[in-house]
Amino acid sequence: MDIFVIGATGFVGGHLARHLAAEGHTVTGLARTAAAAATLRAQGITPVAADLDARRPDAVAAALRADAVVYAAQAAPDQESATVQDLVRALAGTGRTLVFLSGSGVLMQRTAGAWSPDVFAERDPFTPEPLAAFRKAAEDAVLAAAGDGVRSMVVRPGLIWGPGDHGHVSMVYRSVATTGAAAYVGPGLNTYSHVHIDDVTRLFTLALAGGRAGGLYHAVAGEIPNRWIAERVAADLGVAVRSLTPGEAAGVWGEFGALIMAASSRIRAVDSRRELGWHPERTDMLTMIGEARLRALSA
Repeated sequence: MDIFVIGATGFVGGHLARHLAAEGHTVTGLARTAAAAATLRAQGITPVAADLDARRPDAVAAALRADAVVYAAQAAPDQESATVQDLVRALAGTGRTLVFLSGSGVLMQRTAGAWSPDVFAERDPFTPEPLAAFRKAAEDAVLAAAGDGVRSMVVRPGLIWGPGDHGHVSMVYRSVATTGAAAYVGPGLNTYSHVHIDDVTRLFTLALAGGRAGGLYHAVAGEIPNRWIAERVAADLGVAVRSLTPGEAAGVWGEFGALIMAASSRIRAVDSRRELGWHPERTDMLTMIGEARLRALSA
């Protein structure tokens, strides 16, 4: 299959592009700079000189040359919205595949560190997080394209962890450098469903191979309250744990990071399992505890 990956130099898109190339697919990847192009070539991925701004038409042209397009970029909201609209218009009636990477942040709840009993499967209704309204609109546009002759799908993972991640475990390690303790917000019972990058990659490959037009697929392997993460980091480093107020958390992680570290976002992968036969193989995010790259963040 000829697959164009938008976001091929990023965390998820990069893992996926390298995996697809290793499986024998012809993979092209968007490259905004000469350095990015050189990196992709070294990985067996053909670079496409384009971006999601002035050179967006070049990205759309590359999409039309491919059998399948994966959007896995982390772009500004206006760039993402415009790119998705351009892609669904260009691909209409072609029968080509478009898979859009979203995330469970679209349904996260601002609980200020408290537990939430709410957990959402793919088809469950929810109130979108206001800051992610653009992402939910992009999801809806992609899914609606299934009625316009596009084999379009959305993959919505929880918190993605693995080599090179910047998730909750790394953020707790970073808090030690700032506060001297492994920190969480409020009671620390808020929970983000999580999934390993390899399992996310496998879900994408299953969706590309056999996903249905209009399919929405969650990826989740487990969930751990933030306070439990902090307690394990504290034990690893021999430091105390500490509860932060929202204001203190903003001083440690910034406004957006504090919001994420105080929120709950819990999902179930019902359609991924039932329709695609997907199941996670890496289920314990705490196996990262003690990694040298993480310990270095606490210094």
